[in-house]
Order: sequence, then C-alpha cells, then structure tokens
Amino acid sequence: MAFCTIDMNSTASLGKMTSFNAIVPEGKPGPFPVLYLLHGYSDNHTAWTRRTSIERYVQDLPLIVVMPDGDHSFYCDAQNRPAWRFETFIADELVKFVDSAFNTIRAPEGRAVAGLSMGGYGAIKLALKFPDTYCAGISFSGALMAGNRVASPEWSNASEWLDIFGPSPQNGPNDTVALATALAAPESKHKPPAIWIDCGSSDFLIEENQKFTAVLIELGIEHEYMEFDGGHSWEYWDAAIQRTLPWLKQRLGIGEVPAPVR
Repeated sequence: MAFCTIDMNSTASLGKMTSFNAIVPEGKPGPFPVLYLLHGYSDNHTAWTRRTSIERYVQDLPLIVVMPDGDHSFYCDAQNRPAWRFETFIADELVKFVDSAFNTIRAPEGRAVAGLSMGGYGAIKLALKFPDTYCAGISFSGALMAGNRVASPEWSNASEWLDIFGPSPQNGPNDTVALATALAAPESKHKPPAIWIDCGSSDFLIEENQKFTAVLIELGIEHEYMEFDGGHSWEYWDAAIQRTLPWLKQRLGIGEVPAPVR
C-alpha cells in the first residue's frame, strides 16, 4: 500500500487549505472502492494511522482509505459559522477531488463512510443524508443523537455546539432520527444505506447508541448493531475496525484480492 498526505485548497467549502491522509493500493488494477474514515472530536486526519494499525489491516485489500480533517465540526455545515461547511466538504468537494485524483469507483456502491465518536455520528448522518453518494455508514462509539439534542449551559463547548447545530436542532438537517425517518417513509425515492453500529458496553455513549438503534428498529431499517466489552478508547476502536472489515468488503463487493500486475 502507498500512504500519502495531501494538502488541498477547499475553495468551494472551507475557503482554506486542508489536509487528508490516504492509503492507496499498489500493484493492483482499479478502479477501487473508497472508505472515508472520520476522526473524533479531539483528533485530526492523522489519528487513525497514529492510534490504530489501519494501514496494516487493509494492506491486502483493493480499497482506498481516505482520512480527512473535520476539526470540531461534527461534519456539519455549521448554522452560525459560515467557514465551517464540513458536510459539503466531505460529501461533495472531497469526493470529487478523490475521484479525480485516484482510480475510484465513481458511484455510491463504491463508497462507504465510517468514523468514531463525533465521526461515528458524522458517518451515519452523511450516509443517511446522501444515499446517492455512499452505500454504507459505520459508527464506532458514535454520538448518534448529536443533532437531536440541545446544548446544556454547563457544557464547556455549549457555544460551539449552538454555532454548529443551532438552538433547535431536532427535525433539522443534522438530526439522524429525522433523516432516518425520511428515508423510511413510503414516499422516499431512496433505500437506506447499509448500517453498522458498534459501541462498548461501558462507553458513556452507550445509551445514545441503544436509543438510535431502537429508532431504526421502529422504522424497519435493516442494520447491524453490536456491543462488546470496552469503553471510549483506541483499544476498542482498533478492534472495531478489524471486525468491521469483512462486512464492509461484502458491502463494497470486494472479493478475492487480484494478483499484482507485473
């Protein structure tokens, strides 16, 4: 596999330079599916490769892994921060850039989005909101109800939260419950993406994961949900990405690894 860091000028979305890391197959014929892998609130685009062995786990797969920088944005177009258009960046501008720079499958069946904590929320939100872009969404310890609750005054980041989600986020553009409900409606023109939700039994976000899963069950949206021993930690997420890959390969249609081209 090749590993690269790319600095790109996000003029359309962020109005500034931004960076992403990518793991790219070598010696294999494309086009390749792409996994967009999102970091958590306190991290950046380097976190997954610094804290897990993701490069080793995908080394034999015909799969590109793209890890962008989402700042503290919750991968939203912030309601009160014009420069924070991270939803547009991830779901549109970055996808177009990756498709132009690499030999990718340029269709939803060739793209999945995954993430941890803040990124788990972002992955499920993006997959539900853009079924024409991604075929699957994967959450590890996700803050899945982030767009369905209001900031509490005692939160240290309450003002930031309000800037992102606004004062009344429920049923808005970042509410995963509202997005899932719309996709499940009889008049919906799209089918829901494949969904994988994974959370540690001692994670402080476990109730949020259980609550959102109950919503999916009530709506009749098929999904995978599992709990394992563990908390909100890189030890848990390193194991989670490994156990998810067989399921992801099936969703992306990755079969036997082809022989290298010589």
